[in-house]
Amino acid sequence: MNHIIENATEILDHYVGGFRQYILQEPVRSEFVSRNLCDLTGYEKEDFEGASDAFARIVHLSDQPIYQQLLTRLKQREQTIAAQYRIRKKDGTVIYVNDAATSRRLDDGRLVGYSVLTDITPIKTENNNLRFLNETVPCGFLKYTCDKNPRVTYINEQMIKMLRFPEVKDGESDYLELYKENIYLNVPMEERRRFARYLERVYAQGVPVAGTMTLLRCDGSKAYVFGWVTKCVNEAGEEEFQSVCMDITEKYHLKREKETQRYLKALTEVYDKIFEYDYSNHTVKCLYGKNSPMFKWLENVPMQLEEATKGWIEQLVVEKDRARVKAFVDEHVAKNNREADTPPRQIEYEAFSSNGKIKTYTSLFLKIDATTSLFCCRRKVGAESSERLRKENDALKNANENMQGLVMHFTDGIAAFEVVDDSVVPLYINDNVCEFFGIEKEEWLQMMKKKTSIRTFVARSGLAYEEIEALLENGEAEFTYYDLSTNTEKQVKAVCSQKFSEGASSRYVMLYKVDEEERREEGECVGNKVEIRTFGYFDVFVNGKPIAFRNEKSKELFALLVDRRGGFVTSEEAIGFLWEDEPSSTVLSARYRKVALRLKNILEEYGIADIVETVGGKRRIVSERVHCDLYDYLSGKEEYEQLFKGSYLTNYSWAEVTLGELLNK
Repeated sequence: MNHIIENATEILDHYVGGFRQYILQEPVRSEFVSRNLCDLTGYEKEDFEGASDAFARIVHLSDQPIYQQLLTRLKQREQTIAAQYRIRKKDGTVIYVNDAATSRRLDDGRLVGYSVLTDITPIKTENNNLRFLNETVPCGFLKYTCDKNPRVTYINEQMIKMLRFPEVKDGESDYLELYKENIYLNVPMEERRRFARYLERVYAQGVPVAGTMTLLRCDGSKAYVFGWVTKCVNEAGEEEFQSVCMDITEKYHLKREKETQRYLKALTEVYDKIFEYDYSNHTVKCLYGKNSPMFKWLENVPMQLEEATKGWIEQLVVEKDRARVKAFVDEHVAKNNREADTPPRQIEYEAFSSNGKIKTYTSLFLKIDATTSLFCCRRKVGAESSERLRKENDALKNANENMQGLVMHFTDGIAAFEVVDDSVVPLYINDNVCEFFGIEKEEWLQMMKKKTSIRTFVARSGLAYEEIEALLENGEAEFTYYDLSTNTEKQVKAVCSQKFSEGASSRYVMLYKVDEEERREEGECVGNKVEIRTFGYFDVFVNGKPIAFRNEKSKELFALLVDRRGGFVTSEEAIGFLWEDEPSSTVLSARYRKVALRLKNILEEYGIADIVETVGGKRRIVSERVHCDLYDYLSGKEEYEQLFKGSYLTNYSWAEVTLGELLNK
């Protein structure tokens, strides 16, 4: 038995992490302290002896409540629990420990505790270093396995928001856990092969790969991100991939819209009408309707793809050509824009023009990118030679190819590096910013493997060391540099993570070029364009995008104000229309006030609160600040005569009075 006890002491001293046994009854005091615990803390066994809890004195002052709570819980009953806190070693160094503690009652009635302390400082330091991803720099961060179908082992809060994972509710599936099982569920089908090649290259070469990527959100929409993938070895000694990315969806769409507008302007010189077929959202909208009142009103209004196409063919294309035109469109839509780049096919047919006459038209689909095509139509005037048509088609094909290059080649000068004390470790940079630092790509890759003093690092950039100090102090800064390729001065924006009072001293900096054109545009005051559709179902659009009313009664109240055409509507009148079958009461008055408040809030949310005026509880729409089909039609102008087709505010029964006036007119 003594031999076993001696072996046990040796095991506790040398083979188990910092072990101690202590009495839990007051005063708490140590009974046995292992050699490993002494090595961990720098103290000797006699330093922990005494009538009071000597170990408590080395617990970090800020973490004393955590340690005391651990003791309190251990005293309540026999159990095994754990806590993480900091201790201060004899040399003054602060480390993080995990305390796995067990309480047991001995035969003599005494309650004792057994603790095994493990140094977790490296793990905690890594977590602190990554805090900037959630707290300072708006980046998504992922860790995932190197398997054929990688599993996500960590995802930060920013990435969860970026991919729009919903909160789990009772009875519903946990989509986040489902997606974690296979990272390819977050990648659109058309992008998976490219993403797989990225991972293969990173794994084989051991160097990061960076670029733009399309991700699939949980709600089915797409997010465009810029980031990089690298291979690491985690704390368990296992290989894993890590990705950091920034959401550039808004910027992507803005640039794409700008390029599309330039392309569209060129196409309007050739075509009378241009429609955008968006296969990702399954919508179609008129981008250009020339002088046609019918299509002018529908410009930039997304419509359901099949329904809108069917309605256009049935209403305008002559009967003998309908089947052929429908087959032409259906074939293109069925291929979902996946066919290789080939000369666009063209179709000729007869259709009714805006003045009701039958004209001959030619149309074709031009591919913009993997999810978008433009359907372009023009009226055929006289006989045109086949050679001229061939030349025009060739020119349009070339323009189409150029457009694809502009849209798909999305770049953003960006760099990232870690600052540790007075040194810097580059993490990533793309070619667009290399000239700013004056460092070649090959040299940069070598610098990623070691620390370089900040002074040496910035020496070739033209930055002053004091400017870097100011960046680290203030958290952000802008620098000017001379771009040799354009012979102009350009701006670079730097964002730095905050400095933590405890733990690691690492700082992270992300650097990107400032788009001066966008900055000028953001500085301009641009009013929101409000379009209201009353013929048919009631809808409101702000800058071409529909308002998503969260309350149907607030939407109906707005429709009522539109119907009154700028006249004031009292609370009593509005209640009578909105709740036609209910007698007036204080309850209805309270409900109406809530509806009016919700309408005010949704208009403020879309930045158009000024289109409704409220005076003494009465409300009216400021008609001069909106564009409405009803108002256009009633203006009597010839170009709006075709707008009314016999239906008005189909959603609401009280609109029948105005409908009768329109029918009589």
